Amino acid sequence: MKVTDIIIVVLFVVTLITIVWYLFGNSPTLEQGLLILILTFMFTIYGNVREQGSRLELIEKSFLKLVDDFKEHVKHK
Repeated sequence: MKVTDIIIVVLFVVTLITIVWYLFGNSPTLEQGLLILILTFMFTIYGNVREQGSRLELIEKSFLKLVDDFKEHVKHK
């Protein structure tokens, strides 16, 4: 598991605890619970964007290799 995944799971659990705590009273405000939920979503989006970025780098490298191969093929004709 990556560090980002662990942070997301921990924040999600804290969000659930805060929501249940809010429902039973004597708890943090609703805004504080929403803040934790928003942080969870932000870390999830960050992890997804970072993962997609690394995939794009691999696609770019593969495409550059394909371009080089195509140029070599055209030279041989």
